[in-house]
This record gives sequence, C-alpha cells and structure tokens, in this order.
Amino acid sequence: MKNSNQIKILFICHGNICRSPMAEFVMNSLIAQSGMSRQIIAHSAATSTEEIGNDIHRGTRSQLLSHNIPFRPRHARQVTQSDYHNYDYLIVMDDNNLRNLRRIIPNDPENKIHKLLFFTECQHDIADPWYTDDFDTTFSEIMDGCKALLQFIMHNCST
Repeated sequence: MKNSNQIKILFICHGNICRSPMAEFVMNSLIAQSGMSRQIIAHSAATSTEEIGNDIHRGTRSQLLSHNIPFRPRHARQVTQSDYHNYDYLIVMDDNNLRNLRRIIPNDPENKIHKLLFFTECQHDIADPWYTDDFDTTFSEIMDGCKALLQFIMHNCST
C-alpha cells in the first residue's frame, strides 16, 4: 500500500443516518474480509446538520442485520473542510450531496471527491431511502459501489 499509511474513506450523504453509515459499515466489512483492515478504514458524515447526534436509521440497521454486516452505535456528524485533508477519498451518494459538499469543500485539487457509483458500470445516483423507503435497493447499490471502490483502491495502491 502507498507509503504504508492507512487509506481513509469518508462516505457522505445528506443526514448521515441512512446511506453513508450503511456504506461505512459495508465497506469496513468488505475491508475486514479482504484482510486489509490495517491499511484501509471507512467513516461517514453528513452535508447537513439535520441529524447530527442521531444514530443510524432503523431501515439501515435492519439491512445491516439481515446481511450480517457488523455495526456499532454512532452519532451523525457533519463533514468539515479539514476532512478533505484527513481523508483520501470523499465519496458522496448523489448529485445533491455533491453540490452540498462543494459548499463546504469548494475545491478538489487532489481529485478525492467522487460519487460512489462512479466506480461501477452503472453511474447513477443512489436514491435516499429516507424518502423512497427502499432500503433493499439502497443496500444493493451500496454493496456494488463499495466492492468496486475497494477493488479500485487495492488495484491503484498496491506495490
């Protein structure tokens, strides 16, 4: 891995209670399965302040439980400008998140900011299950995106 430093991923959605924590826990599970837990870590954050301090949504919790994805209690937090320097990848779920993130972090000189499905063949937005109530589709798309992102990182950071 590059410079033996840990690669840090920050998943970002609107409230940090549905999609981004789902991606955080899915990715950390995939990382553990790949044996790369010492080299790669994922966290999550929100672009808004609406849910700060809240734990994951019950729909996200249900999906993680049904797919045997380990998770822990956590508190939603908002992304900050310093996150740009603290993370190697800032991964958003949709164009709205991207626009909102650009208000917080207006410049991306290191090309760290991407939509999650950018790494897959199907590069559309991941719909917010807060509104759609379709946590099954959200989980499936997040799993596909996380697998593709992990493959990308492992391919591009191997020696």
